Amino acid sequence: MEARHMKYMLLLWGDEKPWAEAGPEERERLYAEHGRFNELLASRDAARGGEELALSSSATTVRKRDGETLLTDGPFAETVEQLGGFYLVEAKDLDEALEFAKACPSDVVEVRPVVEYQG
Repeated sequence: MEARHMKYMLLLWGDEKPWAEAGPEERERLYAEHGRFNELLASRDAARGGEELALSSSATTVRKRDGETLLTDGPFAETVEQLGGFYLVEAKDLDEALEFAKACPSDVVEVRPVVEYQG
């Protein structure tokens, strides 16, 4: 097993409307694609976690300002693309993490290094 050096989050962004309107067959097709992607990550000993997120309409945003706490229904930002899930992977470098992102079946994948603290 080769040594891994860094964890990366693959943040999956997309338009929720097609997913919300997808029928059972389309959802099964997409789940199968993600299943194959999980198999790829497992075969490379890179999978460290991941989850699908509920639609952004189920989100609650907590904002703290000047000692006050404000709760708002909905996501932090109103955008066409919403965060729909993530994979946590371990890769030897950014290039390998980008390889994984390119193989991911999501339309938009943001790759961010995880800051790991020793202590």
